[in-house]
Amino acid sequence: MTASIIDGKVIAADLRARVADEVARVKRDHNLVPGLAVVLVGHDPASEVYVRSKHKQTQAAGMASFEHKLPADVAQADLLALVAKLNRDPAVHGILVQLPLPKGLDTEAVINAIDPAKDVDGLHPNNAGRLAGGFQALSPCTPLGCIILTKSVHPSLEGMNAIVIGRSNLVGRPLVQLLLNENATVTIAHSRSRDLPALVKQADLVYAAVGRPEMVRGDWLKPGATVIDVGINRIPQDDGKTRLVGDVAYQEALGVAGAVTPVPGGVGQMTVACLLVNTLRAACAIAGLPKPAV
Repeated sequence: MTASIIDGKVIAADLRARVADEVARVKRDHNLVPGLAVVLVGHDPASEVYVRSKHKQTQAAGMASFEHKLPADVAQADLLALVAKLNRDPAVHGILVQLPLPKGLDTEAVINAIDPAKDVDGLHPNNAGRLAGGFQALSPCTPLGCIILTKSVHPSLEGMNAIVIGRSNLVGRPLVQLLLNENATVTIAHSRSRDLPALVKQADLVYAAVGRPEMVRGDWLKPGATVIDVGINRIPQDDGKTRLVGDVAYQEALGVAGAVTPVPGGVGQMTVACLLVNTLRAACAIAGLPKPAV
């Protein structure tokens, strides 16, 4: 048995197309143009690539894209002043401050300063709390992408056993809440969990978000399980170059799992697409319009 490969590229492209259709509709029917503001502090190469991709995809979906680049030595007060200005700007419906921030800046204070209605990264305590309570909330983009990828294999997750390996605020914790909202039975595991292979063996759905290259082995998996690999790790090769691998031993998983996401080409593709979804949803909510059909 060889697992089917969940193609994040194709699923993300379909999602972006549906977002573009909805953006065109709200523009036509309500004269509303969703706007996303991205704030980049400093010159982290990976962040710069990511921000360029966001800008391009935001414009391709018919949204307004606002970029703000600040030097790495920007004062905390100046960064907070920019966030306050974007909070007040009626053309901006989504605010994303690219993380990680340079040393010396208080990430928590910056996240807390974003208007929760415009918090398209889903990291503000108001949104985290609403998500945990099972209420409508803007949820972080990567976990949202994980759910959409899973539903491409299983349209209903009701009653399925899921394990989330990793408990970060960005992925693990919100993913648990989203799975609970789908009526899955959820185990949250981490580096201190006892007998992790045995826990994974019981799961129909495995989400690896721990940041350790190829930690989850093929023989940990229940035959036929769906595996969503959130990890992006660069490992050195003999020729001095690096290659990208996930948190799951991919080749091993192919022989056991029912379906698996590749790295690259899986979850990473979905993150920006889900950012567009969140921006559209935020714009409609702020304007008092019904939730869009994405």
